This record gives sequence, structure tokens and C-alpha cells, in this order.
Amino acid sequence: MPASACTASFLTTSPAPAPAEEFTLAPGQTAVGEVRHYTIQKGDLLPDLARRFDVGYTALAAANPGVDPWAPPVGREITIPSLYVLPDAPHRGIVVNLAQYRLYYFEPKSDRVVSYPIGIGVIGKKTPLGATRVARKAANPTWRPPPSIHAEHPDLPGAVPPGPENPLGAFALYLGWPKYLIHGTNKPDGVGRNVSHGCIHLYPEDIARLFPTVPLEAPVRVVNQPATAGWEGDALYVAVFPTQAQVEAIDTEHPVPRDPAPGVAKIVRTAAGEYADLIDWKAVDLAAKERTGMPV
Repeated sequence: MPASACTASFLTTSPAPAPAEEFTLAPGQTAVGEVRHYTIQKGDLLPDLARRFDVGYTALAAANPGVDPWAPPVGREITIPSLYVLPDAPHRGIVVNLAQYRLYYFEPKSDRVVSYPIGIGVIGKKTPLGATRVARKAANPTWRPPPSIHAEHPDLPGAVPPGPENPLGAFALYLGWPKYLIHGTNKPDGVGRNVSHGCIHLYPEDIARLFPTVPLEAPVRVVNQPATAGWEGDALYVAVFPTQAQVEAIDTEHPVPRDPAPGVAKIVRTAAGEYADLIDWKAVDLAAKERTGMPV
């Protein structure tokens, strides 16, 4: 098998079911889901809750600033960021928005879309943008670390067989881009974080669901859209996502640098069309400044 640009870090959380977010799209609908809330119970940790609710860890942390991820106060109500604005891309096959840390699969000959949180490349190790395809599929794949990863970790073997030590997890979709995959992981805490050398990681239970439904040659499009705007019914939402540097700060519990997103008003105005005069532009400006990833 070809070498891949994949690696991961972080400790594994205890197994937990993660129901995939699956939606039926109405004509013209470009926002799906709903914001949910959860009351912290004794023993809860944010990484475990992220997996339980099928969201990325940093998305959950960004939606709940000030909540200690390792000791959230019992009885505290937190927000589950499970309302999603779809990327501005054709609704065909797999669409990945790196800025959103989310993958969407538009089922063929259907009006349904399934959404999964993802882990992406560390800063400086980027996933290519543009269009490709699913070139090959493998259950229980063997991982062959490429020279770049061997240079960082010279103690790695030439090949890692299937099993708990394999960072590809149990299923892998090999893309038309050599060395880049969509795959599971043996360290699910990395989902929603900057963890790989460019591959796209899913929770083990999510890749197990996605893998059998995606046919060979299915189109794959990767975009990086820091802000998206879309309609659900008669409501127009805008979501402005943290930068990779901000995600890194959230992940490491450091102060989050301010970095307002440019061009958000133009994105909203385009989506609003004839209703632009009804927009709350102060809310749009605040969303661009705060970049919480929460649709507004």
C-alpha cells in the first residue's frame, strides 16, 4: 500500500456511541440541525461529550468558553453546537470544509446529507484543496509511514499492521491525491483538532458508517471556507469559524488571539439576496469578530 501523510496524537477516550447527523434537505435549504443543550453530570469531560454528541472537541469548547474541559461544573448547562451551515460547494459526494472541521456526504440520487466531525492537519501540514475522488477503499488497512513521518519518528516500523496501534483505524478511503486519506483513528480525541500530516480523521464509529455507503470514484471536494451563510426555512444563519491558530489556542487552553474574519458581510449579503435590508448587521459584525463557529 502507498505511504500516507497521516499521524495522530492525544489520548483515547472511552468508547461512546456517536449518532451521525443525518438530514433531509428541503429545496434551497443550506443549514441543517439544531443547537442542543446538555446539563453536566458527575464525571463528564468535554472530550467525552464531544464524541457522545458527534461534534469535534474544539467546536464544543469554543461554543462553551470558560468551561473547564477536564472539570466542568456539575449542573452547568452547556451548548452542543449541532446546527451546521453547509459549505458553498456542489452537493455531490463528499464535501469537506477544513475551516469547519466537518465532512458532509451527500447520498447519491437522494436529498439526504450525513455530517461528521473531522480532525485535520497540524499547522504547516495542509490537506490539498479542490476536487478529487475516492480511488480505493480498504478495511483493516496497513499503514506505511512516509519518509516525512519517519524523519520525525525514526523508531516507527516500515509498516504498521491492522490493530489498535494503527493510526488509520479500521477503515480508510484512499483519495485520488497520493498520500491523502479519509480514515478512522485509534486516538479519537484528535477529532476536531489539528492532528494529522494532512489526512482527514473521523471517529471510529463514524468512519464505520461512512465507509460502506461511499462508492468507488465518488467525488470528493475539499474547501476552506472560514465563514458560511445559509438558509433553514425562513431563517438565514451565518457561521464564522476559528482559525487554525485559534483552534490550537483553544485546544491547549491558552488565550485565544483575536483575528476578525474579513469578507463576512459580503457572504451574508450574497446569501440574503433581496432580503439583505432585513439583516441584523451588528450580529454579523459580532460573529466575524468572535469566530465561535456557532451559527447566528
